Amino acid sequence: MTTVRCTRYWLALVVAAQVVGGCAKQGGAPDAASPATDRAATPAAPPVGATNPAGQQYAVSDAPSSGETAVNRPDMNASAQQAYRAGMQAFMAGDLQGAKTQFNKSVGADPKAYQAFYSLAVVHERLGAPGNAGSAYQSAIGVVPDYEPAIVGYALLMARAGRVSEAEDFLRSKMGAYPKSAAISTGLAEVKSLQGDSREAQRLAQEALKKNPDYRPAMVTLARDHYRNRRLDLAQYALKGILDGYGDENPPRDKNNAEAHLLRGLIYKEESRRGPAITEFEEAIRLRPDLVEARVQLATYFMEAGNASGAIPHLETAIRYDNANVLAHLSLGDAYRLIGKSAQAKQELEWVAQKDPSLAQPHYNLGLLYLLNSDVPGVNPTQAADKAIVHFEKYKSMKSRSEGADDTEELINRAKAKKALIDAKAAEAAAAASAPADAADGAEGSDGGAAEGGTDAGGAQ
Repeated sequence: MTTVRCTRYWLALVVAAQVVGGCAKQGGAPDAASPATDRAATPAAPPVGATNPAGQQYAVSDAPSSGETAVNRPDMNASAQQAYRAGMQAFMAGDLQGAKTQFNKSVGADPKAYQAFYSLAVVHERLGAPGNAGSAYQSAIGVVPDYEPAIVGYALLMARAGRVSEAEDFLRSKMGAYPKSAAISTGLAEVKSLQGDSREAQRLAQEALKKNPDYRPAMVTLARDHYRNRRLDLAQYALKGILDGYGDENPPRDKNNAEAHLLRGLIYKEESRRGPAITEFEEAIRLRPDLVEARVQLATYFMEAGNASGAIPHLETAIRYDNANVLAHLSLGDAYRLIGKSAQAKQELEWVAQKDPSLAQPHYNLGLLYLLNSDVPGVNPTQAADKAIVHFEKYKSMKSRSEGADDTEELINRAKAKKALIDAKAAEAAAAASAPADAADGAEGSDGGAAEGGTDAGGAQ
């Protein structure tokens, strides 16, 4: 008897923390939204300072990381602030198109609204428009040349697009102009870490902490670089200092740092510590509901436990904040399949197959959909069996040999047997339908013969 898997899940071994927009700060415009990131990248800075009434963090601080007083920071006019706050509310609700509209209104009302340009860049990144994001980052820097969130956000945007050397040159030039900036040193540390230059990344992050010993993003960068380079014990040590501290004399530096909770959750998951990992992911989401990677990882645990209904809200929210997240779409498609939402499952899985043709997994999941779900739109039972066979064969041809044996061949045979049974039943039904007609034809022929014979007999008489 075949044991059918729900799906295959793999771990993302890179941190993907995404930060969203902020609440109002006293005496001015709301803090700007932090830069969005793809799954292979890290944010410029964790949210600090502003929180909503539930204690959830949404905004980076506008204060210079050097500890100096900010200068030449124009305030938004009233119209721009109104639109900006509306954009923040939309962002916090996962309505990125609405946020984009409002941030555009903000910069239209005030061409010096650098925070709105920055937050507009965040939205464009999340919506998969890096060109527009880059222009918006540059607009923010054009208004406030030393605006650190935009400087680091723009550099990381270039780095994730493969323009790593350009990103490094940009940050080094800014570091020369603003040598006291801990944020720029930390941003450069992230770029070097993404380049694989761990030694330089660690040096730059330590340099940032010399400039500002309480600069939490640099602490997280140290831990993240250790994690990327498989120094898990060192990563855990750094995270303990951030989240737990080392006794009364060394209290936690930032126990509500959502990125640190996410990172520790990823480490626990890698170590097969299911309970602690779930706790960390849940805490990361509590602190920052937009944290896509935490939601995807938590949904994976739900799926592994057979709780597709519990996974779906996390995956739907993740996609609202990162519509290009392939793993979120893949898992959501399989979750929809498991609860019988075949049309939605088909849409999600076909999107993944088109988005990344190199992935084998969506074909396995589509095979399961066509084999096991009886209400897939647009196909009859025979066509569904045929499509199941096609997708399983596609998966079989694409999957890595290193994955070893699986149940694909058995599922192909099951789909073939199902099709044969459908064909046999159809043939039986056709035969049964034609039998009365044949019998009727035979009876009519007999009656006609008898009548004809009767006439002959009468004539003979």
